Amino acid sequence: MAVVTPPAIVILGPGALATARRVQALYAGARVHALQGRVQGDVAFSELGAHLRECYARGAPIVALCAAGIVIRCLAPLLANKGAEPPVLALAEDGSAVVPLLGGLTGVNVMAREIGAALAVAPAITTSGELRFGTCLLNPPAGYALASLAQGKRFVSDLLAGASTRVAGNAPWLENVDLPRDGDARHAIRVSAQAWDGNPAVLVIHPRSIVAAVGAPREAIAERVRRALAAHGLAPLALAALVAPSSHMRDASLAQAATELGVPLRFVDGADPTPQAVLCALDLGADIERYTSNEDGIALACAAAPLDPHTLGRARGKLTVLGLGPGRADLLAPAARAALDDATDIVGYATYVDMAGPFRADQQRHATDNREELQRARHAFEMASEGRRVAVVSSGDPGVFAMAAAVLEALEGSDDARWHAVALTIVPGVSAALATAAQAGAPLGHDFCMLSLSDNLKPWSVIEQRLLHAAQADLVMAFYNPISRARPWQLDRALEIVRSERAPQTRVVLGRDVGRPGGTLRAMTLGELRSADVDMRTMVIVGSSTTRGFARGDGGEWIYTPRWYRDDVQFKREAGGE
Repeated sequence: MAVVTPPAIVILGPGALATARRVQALYAGARVHALQGRVQGDVAFSELGAHLRECYARGAPIVALCAAGIVIRCLAPLLANKGAEPPVLALAEDGSAVVPLLGGLTGVNVMAREIGAALAVAPAITTSGELRFGTCLLNPPAGYALASLAQGKRFVSDLLAGASTRVAGNAPWLENVDLPRDGDARHAIRVSAQAWDGNPAVLVIHPRSIVAAVGAPREAIAERVRRALAAHGLAPLALAALVAPSSHMRDASLAQAATELGVPLRFVDGADPTPQAVLCALDLGADIERYTSNEDGIALACAAAPLDPHTLGRARGKLTVLGLGPGRADLLAPAARAALDDATDIVGYATYVDMAGPFRADQQRHATDNREELQRARHAFEMASEGRRVAVVSSGDPGVFAMAAAVLEALEGSDDARWHAVALTIVPGVSAALATAAQAGAPLGHDFCMLSLSDNLKPWSVIEQRLLHAAQADLVMAFYNPISRARPWQLDRALEIVRSERAPQTRVVLGRDVGRPGGTLRAMTLGELRSADVDMRTMVIVGSSTTRGFARGDGGEWIYTPRWYRDDVQFKREAGGE
């Protein structure tokens, strides 16, 4: 498949779901984005225009199962750079029409043909050059880069106007293309790592066939690489990877240089910290030209064909600890979704791993029992230290009674240098307390605390002490892990302690599976609360002396804790004031 980033398949109603699932099967990691309240998909959204613009802005290909005009009007404010736009297609709900709208230079017509073939319908391709020649000359395959889009447009215009061309260099994707060929033509398609000389009659396509090696990190690495390439007449767009010794894996300047150059950063083990030694440690084959720029501390190797950077040395491993939120796809942070999409391996408690899907066929899942946090963290570091991209998942927020602390504990307890070289990131999520509070109103609107009532990792005496102090401090309290079959008595004891300091009319909110299918929310008083109302999947929020409730229009009740701290007499006297 031509698509690298999984597409967003956007639907507005149940009539489009079957077609959307057929398209989803074509692209690993693709997700069906469905209008909330109308149809159930993988990702929910509430407003079509805003959602399409968000997908477009982050570069996600879009397959919208609706009228083409709707998509055009939604995206019109963002249309600026033709070379940077992702593929956008409109698809009839029943699959009877496939219309590529945007992204002619990023593979939209390839996607249109793939989808059309799967649905047995001819795509409505209108690109002149592609219709005439059977290929988009300005969109070379993976492993190649066009030297100049502006010049390429002029070149294609010349061919459409009757000019002929010849092909210089190895271009296997053009062998069976219907180009107007002439061995003596002035116009030429040149496939070469050498920089374009500005000749408007030559369309230059660069194979990504150059490796730049650096020894010890220095200042302005990206600029040094560019100077080394220029010194030998080589194009920066022909660069396939930046490579360095693994002993410098944690050096931020290398990652910054690779980002500036737009190439992957790879590392080799055991090499001397010199550019030449780094190149020698790579298996680049025999047909290689080597260049050295001693002044810049850069060594270059140029192959005859594109290089796969994933076969060069190894990447710096990544370990991302992320929170899935309460379970609703639209409450998952974009950074968490990006980490899941990028991961090679997903690690976590089996229930949470299932929540994190869908996954691509090439992504490995490592699901374990909920009591194996440290073993899980160590396994994640072992995989990441091999250069893999690992996502460790928790529900809610990973730093609230979840995996972030276990991961850091495992890292602190290890003297393995490979673990400490892993790029570790923690991505927050919407915690159960915050999700429950948001549905109820704002019970956490003033000072509050979160307490786990599980004594698996701390003595019950400590829990009792903290409960008493929090109750005496008049803090709103959010109880995690409130009750289980193994400890059915503890919630009653906890409530006994709280009731010794709180009035029976204190407001209480119970949120069970909030954010998941079948979730429920209840409001009551502390005097009414019974342990039978609660199970392990219930979030219990006990208000402070100032937490209040009032009726809302749908027959329910809003619960909130005012931002100020005053007694009830003051509140009634000053109601309506800031």
